[in-house]
Amino acid sequence: MDDPRPTIRIDKWLWHARFFKTRTLAADVVKQGKVRIDSQPISKPARMVGPDNVLTFAQGHDIRVVRILAIGERRGPAPEAQALYEDLAPITKDTSEKAPKNPAFDGKGRPGKRERRNMASHLSPDDPFALE
Repeated sequence: MDDPRPTIRIDKWLWHARFFKTRTLAADVVKQGKVRIDSQPISKPARMVGPDNVLTFAQGHDIRVVRILAIGERRGPAPEAQALYEDLAPITKDTSEKAPKNPAFDGKGRPGKRERRNMASHLSPDDPFALE
């Protein structure tokens, strides 16, 4: 049976479209079940995809939703890779909500003279870290 619609392996397409640096990384994400094709979870990197399939997958801390426009012949430069898909859920550049907060750091920087004196008053005199 000759299928008129061109297809390619999902791991190979994710690598061609430059979502993952290596094909092995793309295959590992698929094996972990983190990729969906048209809302159906998959776990085999050999699954074939083609134009008009919608892929949903995790990339770092973001969830990517893309529609395949073309399968591509090679892993080319970034502009060529971006022509292979349409981003349905573009990544926002607001990283303030996604960055983990460090409760020990309140954003004031190094302690000033008053803070150092306050810290020194809480230390015992025989403490090796005491200032005097």
